[in-house]
Amino acid sequence: MGVIEFLDEADQQLFILIHSKAAFTFLDPLMLFLRKPEAWIPLYVALLAWIVVKKRGMALPFILCSLLTFAVTDFGSASIFKPIFYRPRPCYDENLRMVMRSLLNCGGRFGFPSSHASNHFGLACFWFTTIELLTGRRWFWLWLWAALICYAQIYVGKHYPLDIAAGALFGMITGFTVHLIFGAWMNRNNLFSSHSRRKFNRGAI
Repeated sequence: MGVIEFLDEADQQLFILIHSKAAFTFLDPLMLFLRKPEAWIPLYVALLAWIVVKKRGMALPFILCSLLTFAVTDFGSASIFKPIFYRPRPCYDENLRMVMRSLLNCGGRFGFPSSHASNHFGLACFWFTTIELLTGRRWFWLWLWAALICYAQIYVGKHYPLDIAAGALFGMITGFTVHLIFGAWMNRNNLFSSHSRRKFNRGAI
């Protein structure tokens, strides 16, 4: 068995474990809800409002960079990578029909990488690194929240674990790149405190 075949088999087995063997009906409504914008939009709006209150002078570029992160991860995952890799979602695999639980319809045929993972991990990465830079706060819950949403994607049968891993990696690369752009712009315009400037310059190097 080659490496690709081994990874594909391991991916399917982990999917079956999460989606079927380790699934509990009382968790189904929660996992379905976590996929919906109603679950995360209020939280994200509250976070942006907090930035407006705490860092009013930096709020606009922070919000614009957040939108840029989301735009790149969403477009890149859905319109560039999925048409390139053409990897079907689990529900389109005939070999998995017997274990699939009917929680959702299949939707779009291709799922690699996961757009949910790209978007939420992209925002988590940008927000975590930038909020730490601006305020010194380390909001680890952002990573846990993104991971929970992505776990729900596997649980309900929309994605394989490797779809999630690839999407998360793309999201984090994008989020950190936008963080560097944000920091460079703030640094050039002398908008950082001296502590934040030193911290950013050490990190950028």
